[in-house]
Amino acid sequence: MLEFLGSFIINIISSTGYIGVFFLMTLESALIPIPSEVTMPFSGSLVAIGRFNLLIIVIVGAVGNLFGSLLAYGLGYWGQETVVRQAIKKYGRYILISENEFDRAKKWFLHYGEVIVFTSRLLPVLRTFISLPAGIAKMNLIKFISYTLIGSFLWSFLLAWIGMKLGQHWDTLGTYFHKLDFIIVVLIVLSGGFYLYHKLKRIKTSISE
Repeated sequence: MLEFLGSFIINIISSTGYIGVFFLMTLESALIPIPSEVTMPFSGSLVAIGRFNLLIIVIVGAVGNLFGSLLAYGLGYWGQETVVRQAIKKYGRYILISENEFDRAKKWFLHYGEVIVFTSRLLPVLRTFISLPAGIAKMNLIKFISYTLIGSFLWSFLLAWIGMKLGQHWDTLGTYFHKLDFIIVVLIVLSGGFYLYHKLKRIKTSISE
């Protein structure tokens, strides 16, 4: 499956250029399992040989992610949770979405608030589904667009830059991503705990005063 996806992504980008990158990054954020961990590093490797411009490819990737995220946001906003769950139950297996993954995205959104829309762009799985609970919660659209675009830009830049540096060996990047994902999750959990600790401390101080 991964080999097929890798070949599909490479063929699309090789034949259609920037348009292909936009298309693939849109699909990823529109709940279709097209890994940006292949799309952007391969695009970065083409920067190394002069076919793409780094800044342009990063912008294209980020805008593609934003467009796909808006589609998922719209599904959550207009369909609400009942329709979304029914759709996942009926069609989720075809695009590798489960109710558990949706519930995890919803739980993170409720726990960490709207800022998770930004931080989730660096997280596995969650970055694909977070737009659904954001839409269901009717998150402010301007905030949603801003958080998604900034997070997507950083993620696209990181992947494309590493792919550019690795050049023809860009595909070796994939073996390190599970470790990187784990480290990012740990950092976010620690940051959340640190924030919560200081928030509670502040509340306790104000009560005692």
